[in-house]
Amino acid sequence: MIFQKMIYAFDFEVFGKVQGVFFRKYTKQEATKLNIKGYVQNTTRNTVIGRAESDNIESLNVFKNFLNNIGSPSSKIDKCVITNEKTMDSYSSTNFYIKT
Repeated sequence: MIFQKMIYAFDFEVFGKVQGVFFRKYTKQEATKLNIKGYVQNTTRNTVIGRAESDNIESLNVFKNFLNNIGSPSSKIDKCVITNEKTMDSYSSTNFYIKT
């Protein structure tokens, strides 16, 4: 029997000065470094939203810290709202990408 790893996932929305400051680029770099799959994109509300998926809960916790406290060098994060935390059987994407 093959043991299937549990995939943990959550959606996020980051508020503050997060557009026009390379926030998505740095978020993609961090996600790739942590082997997290999903996406990040700008919204018309001047926030950044996205989804993160990984079978490593510690990596996701490091990523949450990045979204809450680090971001890009020029960003100013007011808050990060995490929603839809759940487990899944398979990934919804094969990598982490910037959605336009």
